[in-house]
Amino acid sequence: MEEHYHPEKIEAEVQSFWEKSGSFNVVEDPNKEKYYCLSMFPYPSGKLHMGHVRNYTIGDVISRYQRMQGKNVMQPMGWDAFGLPAENAAIKNNVAPAKWTYENIAYMKTQLKQLGFGYDWKRELATCRPEYYKWEQWFFTKLYEKGLVYKKNATVNWDPVDQTVLANEQVVDGKGWRSGAPVERKEIPQWFIKITDYAEELLNDLDQLDEWPEQVKTMQRNWIGRSEGVELSFQIKNAPEQLSVYTTRPDTLMGATYVAIASQHPLALAAAENNRELSDFIDSCKNTKVAEADMATMEKQGVPTGIMAIHPLTNEEIPVWVANFVLMDYGSGAVMSVPAHDERDHEFAHKYGLPIKQVIAPIDNQDIDVQEKAFVEKGILVSSGEFTGLTSAEAFEAIAAKLTSLNMGEKKVNFRLRDWGVSRQRYWGAPIPMMTLENGDEMPVPMDQLPVVLPENVELDGVKSPIKSDPNWAKTTYQGQPALKETDTFDTFMESSWYYARYCCPDNQESMLDKDKANYWLPVDQYIGGIEHAILHLLYSRFFHKLMRDVGLVSSDEPFKRLLCQGMVLAETYYREDEKGGKHWFSPADVTTDKDEKGKVLGYTLKTDGQPVLSSGVSKMSKSKNNGIDPQQIIDQYGADTVRLFMMFAAPPEQSLEWSDSAVDGAHRFLRRLWKTVYNHLETGVPEALNVNSLNDRQKDIRRKAHETISKVSDDISRRLTFNTAIAAIMELLNEINRFDDNQPQSIAVRHEAIEAAVLLLSPIVPHICQALWELLGHSTPVLDVAWPKVDEAALERSSLTIVVQVNGKIRAKMDVDANISKEDLQTLAMADENVIKFTADLTVRKVVVVPGKLVSIVAN
Repeated sequence: MEEHYHPEKIEAEVQSFWEKSGSFNVVEDPNKEKYYCLSMFPYPSGKLHMGHVRNYTIGDVISRYQRMQGKNVMQPMGWDAFGLPAENAAIKNNVAPAKWTYENIAYMKTQLKQLGFGYDWKRELATCRPEYYKWEQWFFTKLYEKGLVYKKNATVNWDPVDQTVLANEQVVDGKGWRSGAPVERKEIPQWFIKITDYAEELLNDLDQLDEWPEQVKTMQRNWIGRSEGVELSFQIKNAPEQLSVYTTRPDTLMGATYVAIASQHPLALAAAENNRELSDFIDSCKNTKVAEADMATMEKQGVPTGIMAIHPLTNEEIPVWVANFVLMDYGSGAVMSVPAHDERDHEFAHKYGLPIKQVIAPIDNQDIDVQEKAFVEKGILVSSGEFTGLTSAEAFEAIAAKLTSLNMGEKKVNFRLRDWGVSRQRYWGAPIPMMTLENGDEMPVPMDQLPVVLPENVELDGVKSPIKSDPNWAKTTYQGQPALKETDTFDTFMESSWYYARYCCPDNQESMLDKDKANYWLPVDQYIGGIEHAILHLLYSRFFHKLMRDVGLVSSDEPFKRLLCQGMVLAETYYREDEKGGKHWFSPADVTTDKDEKGKVLGYTLKTDGQPVLSSGVSKMSKSKNNGIDPQQIIDQYGADTVRLFMMFAAPPEQSLEWSDSAVDGAHRFLRRLWKTVYNHLETGVPEALNVNSLNDRQKDIRRKAHETISKVSDDISRRLTFNTAIAAIMELLNEINRFDDNQPQSIAVRHEAIEAAVLLLSPIVPHICQALWELLGHSTPVLDVAWPKVDEAALERSSLTIVVQVNGKIRAKMDVDANISKEDLQTLAMADENVIKFTADLTVRKVVVVPGKLVSIVAN
């Protein structure tokens, strides 16, 4: 055995062994318990970042641990390859998105292999490949046939720079999340999938997910947004139309003083034909911010339509206003406005001098002035005719019943969730498999014409999708008739909503999924990814799983059994300001921290010019602040195992991790110490067989420490997923081993058992060095195929215990006693201790508390 640790040589040899042996290739085995561990697949942006490394290290540690439990473990990897960044990069670098994407995949795949991740590369997939999206297109046509897909004109968030539709969550401060351009409101034809048909099930089945973070489930519940209320109608004066509104507060109906409608509501558009002020206002609303946070804080504006609505219970006439805070895509595009009992309605009414009528009073009769501030709590009805004196809860039922009897309303459950608009106007995505015939009919592309292949050898001008600008691409035929293919592409969330299932059978050319294989592996046992995916990706995946279940492809209800949301990776940010106040950011790798002789930080210096830079503290690693650390540099300097160990030790997985050069160096020193420990041990010769019945107390102590460590690490990894505390426990064990310098034959045997335990416990985390050490310790079976060490309960037993004795809360003695000593004898020994006598001699003992195995507490005065 070499005396010193050489990670570059070890890691290359071990990775070569894994590759040649197909160590991570897996097939279905009905005789073994399966375990499917999956980390969210990356977008192939060019290089791995530290967030990727953390995510994938967590998944690999869990996978290797579960394999050592004897399970049939699948851990696949692939590429979420469609999306805007590829187009933007293609335009910038004058290269086709496909070429850019495939080159990035090749480089990033090499990086993943260098980090030693145990992936079954036979299952690799890329969502931009026709053999993948063919089945997504097929599935869409099946959903269309089932009535779960429809097309309608929809008002959307339009990014004029990226020329695409944005989800509300992609609108940040009124601007496109990627381009930064002011977002416009635009109405265009869009394809939708009816996720709302599954709203109730998506909500209820959250209760099945008892191994998901409560925060994620709460976020999904809020997003789905189930509410119970009343749908009611306001008749339009001198017209046949009715305005339908939904309210969760029918108890406030008698206080409605106006109705607000969206700028794109048919009534608004009709009224604007002869109203220039209203027409201009509707045009201005096209750029209204539509993210919820923006809607809540923006100035409320409106214009009267001149139309009057008839109150369904009082028959009073109330005005209809167009308001910028009402969206056509939410509900009916009209809301009942009760200024006295809703803050937004109150703000609007104050601004435009609309009546504010109180109809709810506090239960405790406190004085309120609704002219000054809306009273939004539930209470007792006042000024509400026959409903006066009812509680809000009673009035809910009474008013709902009244409206139902008048045929003017009914109780209804509503959801905040809206149908999923899947159309995108960009090129680099899967074409939507629909076509339009000459007579205007729309048809799904038949199976024998799938996939609708996206051409990859294209040139982008940055303005229009190549398949939209090429008049020939869309031309096709259907049953001998000319037809035009849809030139929109799918939202990229479509690809990521079912990839986890395709991993079960990536080479299947006959169907979307092989049912037997899919039902063997699914659901995913452990899913790992960032909290930023809590709503859209995870909700869409749950929805897709239920769709696949309902067409008979899978039998389970949910895709992911257990979810871990890892924290961000943070790093120090350094900058200089220019003459105009602009900040220029520098990589942490290019900055030196200046310290005094005591280690106090004095400042920071740029390595290239020796001039000072400033720190703005830690923040998420990002390109914009140039504070990312290239994993490749750290791998080249320290080796993959050091990177993996740091990632697992620096913080619990769900918390943010702060990058630290010194901590990375510390992780490397620990691995060198581990290597040196094994080297020194092997220099003592071949150990004899361990005889647990002949061990002395010190040998028993070392063996006890080893098995206590096995117990703790097993629990930390399997149940708690606290890898940092598991590593800390192994470090403590290694310290104990190194302090144990006895070279008697049984001492060597005890040390050998403890070292082997440490190597096995560390092997999921630092697999390369552990494979090498396992071989050096005399084993031919690869360490990843060795069973996880088991706790010897007998080794945990102690023949003696150290008991603390306190007098009035202060420690006055420590005693080594027999582990089986009785409480009475323990108290007697404590009271007879010389130091205890000294501190109680002039006092009266009032109370003695004995905690077996731990302490004796004496109270005296």
